[in-house]
Formats: sequence, structure tokens, C-alpha cells
Amino acid sequence: MNSKIRLAAVVVAGGVLTVGAAAAAPAIAGTGPFGNPAVSTSWFGPGMAGNGMGPAGIGMGPAGNGMGSASRDGNCLSPSASMPSGTLSEQQKTTLVSMAQEEKLAGDLYRAFADEYPAVVFDRIAAAEDQHLAAVRTLLARYGISDPTADRPAGQFSDPTVQATYERLLAEGMASQSAAFGVGQQVERADIEDLQQALTGLSAADVAHVYRHLLAASQHHLTAFTT
Repeated sequence: MNSKIRLAAVVVAGGVLTVGAAAAAPAIAGTGPFGNPAVSTSWFGPGMAGNGMGPAGIGMGPAGNGMGSASRDGNCLSPSASMPSGTLSEQQKTTLVSMAQEEKLAGDLYRAFADEYPAVVFDRIAAAEDQHLAAVRTLLARYGISDPTADRPAGQFSDPTVQATYERLLAEGMASQSAAFGVGQQVERADIEDLQQALTGLSAADVAHVYRHLLAASQHHLTAFTT
């Protein structure tokens, strides 16, 4: 952890947003930081209806911990044991694997930036990404899918494309704190786009539950990196 006094920055890492999209696609296949992103997304700014971000969505929580009362990252993120599993197509299984890679990439990047810069937002969002990865891993286990992030140390990925993307974004973000915020925006925009696509045609309630939470969280994270 960087010993410098961290700047006051806050993030809300959750919320629930129901979306619809078109056809599920692998999260790392040519979108966002894994390709040449189209950066247009459907995220909303602070306080706008429909994104789970009311006045309490950004700011200091009552305990002063940087989390607004609208936060949803926590136990409600992972599907409960009583939530039934559904059926995933091979494409949707591939997407789920890619989501694990994306969550790890984001968390590893933000933790590296937290060690380099005095902005507490990187610490907060890195911790949220750990929760997100844990939820995706729960789904991988439920559906008997191999976890591509298992036993991989920080900054190490099984997919060469993801590895190259991580290294590129890390180098870009290490140029300056401002550049690191820009990398955060790239990653979150890509996540939003990928999650919107992944939710289309998805009938498995437990997977949709997690994806909707991740989508709302990415919208909050994007706002935090932007503001």
C-alpha cells in the first residue's frame, strides 16, 4: 500500500439494474479493453433514474467509509443456495469464463494503481472487484466450468489476449494518476457493454442475478472514475 496520504474519493460498488440486450458474446472477444472498444454505453450519471444511483449513491456513508447507502456489493451479489440453476449455451459458458477474466483484470489493475497513487478510489473498487470475481467463481462452480483465474497471481492470466491487454493497460495507467483514471473508465465501459450483451437471451436466473449486479456496479465505478 502506498504510504502517502490517500485523497478523499468515494465509490459505490453496487445496485440493481434490469436490462435487455441482443445476443450473448464472449466478454473478451473484441470489445472494450480486449479489442478496439466502442465507448458508447447506456450508463447514467449520478442521481439519474433507472441506474440504482440516487443521492445516496455517491458520497460518504453514515459510517464514513466511503460507501453510500445505495451500495449493493455484499452477500446479495452471489446467488443464494435456493436460487435454481438454469441452462447455459456453450456461448454463454464461454462468456461466463470471460467475465471471470475481466473481473480479475480490473481488480489487479486497480490494486496496482492503488499502490502507485494516493487516490483511495482504486482501493475501494479493487475490493469490490474481488467480490465480483468471487460471485462469478460461484457460478463457474455451479455449472461445472473450469475457472481460468484459479491459482493465478496478480497480473497473471491464462488467456494470452487478456495478458497482453493487462500489460498494455497497466503501462498506460502507470504514466500518471490521470491516465490511471482513464484506464479505469476504459475497463468499466467495456464491462458495461459486455454485460449488456451477456444478459440478452439469458434464461438462467442465477447468472442473470449476478450479471445485473455487476452491471450496476460497473456503472457506479465508471461514475467514480469520471467524477
